[in-house]
Amino acid sequence: QVQLVESGGGLVQPGGSLRLSCLASGLDDYSIGWFRQAPGKEREGVSCISKMDAGTDYADSVKGRFTISRDNAKSTVYLQMNSLKPEDTAVYYCAAIRSNWPPLNDPWVYEYWGQGIQVAVSS
Repeated sequence: QVQLVESGGGLVQPGGSLRLSCLASGLDDYSIGWFRQAPGKEREGVSCISKMDAGTDYADSVKGRFTISRDNAKSTVYLQMNSLKPEDTAVYYCAAIRSNWPPLNDPWVYEYWGQGIQVAVSS
């Protein structure tokens, strides 16, 4: 069973940056997605990275601001978040799926989830 642990969240001012980390046991066998859920809203895809060729995908709302990467040697996937906006405030989750082509718009097909970590963007 894959275990996922997120870290790196917190409170940041608008325009600031955070880097989230997802420590994942057995990372080599999984593609990883980052999702977020704000109060009263549905869980939405933020970014994903393939296990096969490290291909990536991003939600339109974060393109040009967020960057996903993976370091299999460290069993870690990163989400670098720059130019943060108040609307980025949410609980962020990483999730794992065995597929080579992780879907960004269907979170519930992912097999394993982390516990989530809060990101708050506020002045």
